[in-house]
Amino acid sequence: MTAAENQVTTHEAQIDNSARATLAPNEEFVAYMGTGWAPLETAEITAWEVAPFAKQRRDAVSAAFAGRRVVVAAGIMKQRANDTFYMFRADSSFSHLTGWGAAAQPGAILVFEPTAAGAGNHSNHDVTLYFAAAAGRDSAEFFTNSETGEFWIGPTPSLQDVAIQLQLQTADLAEFSPSAADVTLEDAELGQFLDELRIVKDEFEISQMEAAVAATARGFQEVVAGLDEAIAAERGERVVEVMFHKHARVEGNWEGYDTIAAAGEHACTLHWVQNTGAVKPGDLLLLDAGVEVDSLYTADITRTLPISGKFTAVQRRVYEAVLEAADAAFAVVRPGITFHEVHDTALAVIEKHVKEWGFWPTDAKPNVPYHRRYMVHGTSHHLGLDVHDCARARREMYYDRVLEPGMVFTIEPGLYFHPGDTTVPQEFWGIGVRIEDDIVVTETGAVNLSADIPRSVADVEAWVNRQK
Repeated sequence: MTAAENQVTTHEAQIDNSARATLAPNEEFVAYMGTGWAPLETAEITAWEVAPFAKQRRDAVSAAFAGRRVVVAAGIMKQRANDTFYMFRADSSFSHLTGWGAAAQPGAILVFEPTAAGAGNHSNHDVTLYFAAAAGRDSAEFFTNSETGEFWIGPTPSLQDVAIQLQLQTADLAEFSPSAADVTLEDAELGQFLDELRIVKDEFEISQMEAAVAATARGFQEVVAGLDEAIAAERGERVVEVMFHKHARVEGNWEGYDTIAAAGEHACTLHWVQNTGAVKPGDLLLLDAGVEVDSLYTADITRTLPISGKFTAVQRRVYEAVLEAADAAFAVVRPGITFHEVHDTALAVIEKHVKEWGFWPTDAKPNVPYHRRYMVHGTSHHLGLDVHDCARARREMYYDRVLEPGMVFTIEPGLYFHPGDTTVPQEFWGIGVRIEDDIVVTETGAVNLSADIPRSVADVEAWVNRQK
């Protein structure tokens, strides 16, 4: 069974399972339910801003895979428990090629059908978006099917409406016939190509990144304003998480990834997402969070805050070292350097401070990066539809690639001193600091999209204290 066949079969099984919960109605009741419905006023359907950009991306796929049938599936809803499911979020490559964003339908499939030789077409493919057509109000599915029925999930878009919005040919999913020869997202060549296609962002994508960062900045503001509530709660980290989640759902689609609300020694755990700890005055709060807007582009920003409103001397020393590394890395960003040079620059600053603080072994061996003990992660990753965008790209197209205008990535150095680490004085134990910004490469350098979120020691302290 091909990947496309598996998606269609699994999607149909989900529908069948949900429908079993409702007894099949008799014909008379179906007929009754199909009558008595007045037409409703609807807004004018127009083409979306993303449509021409998505077409350019599809044209690139068509050129690269001439003569081959390419099938890109949106994916299906993921089961949470029994007959409950997580909120659907389409595959990022599918989103990139269609522009459908948060409105995408589970089970949808984008198909590049090779055109016949000599057919007079200027494209290598006819492209069609297949998805389940809305059930009519004269059908039993309208009120019995909890997956697709309007009574259960509300109105769904028509094939015609989506065709206008996305400027893309559409067809009913029931008409799709998979083939064993289909090139799907399981194919390494296609996956690699689609991820590399996203490395340089177009004008629309950059506008969405700007919107995601702006929404995230407002979410951070809400968290800082609610710090007292977090301090008062037994699991204050959860309070921080929920405050940001509320904002993300109001202003966007969701968070782009699980929020890290790490207070005290939890800040030393790079992906602390349990968020079960207390938020105590005197400690630091490391907040790593991003709003995913309705187009599914996400920000990824980190700020480290003194919960009491003032850094201790040791906290400040660590914080300023990280800030220096971040600023140094940003200063070298420009077209023509390689991506990994950003990381190398930040690490050089971290190494300098680790040596100055006396954390370098007296019997140090050559070529051992002892400073990496306190910063084991990279400084940057690409950002866009995925928080770690373009992950299937080849190394030479990612880490070793020369920077170009339109690339969007993070700069996020950090220092983490775990409790019990005898290579550092005890006063450093439990201090974790990360500063993360989202930047876009320009023709002459770079722009820090998140620069307006306080970063310096003085600005961060003033930010926290203004809310007290």
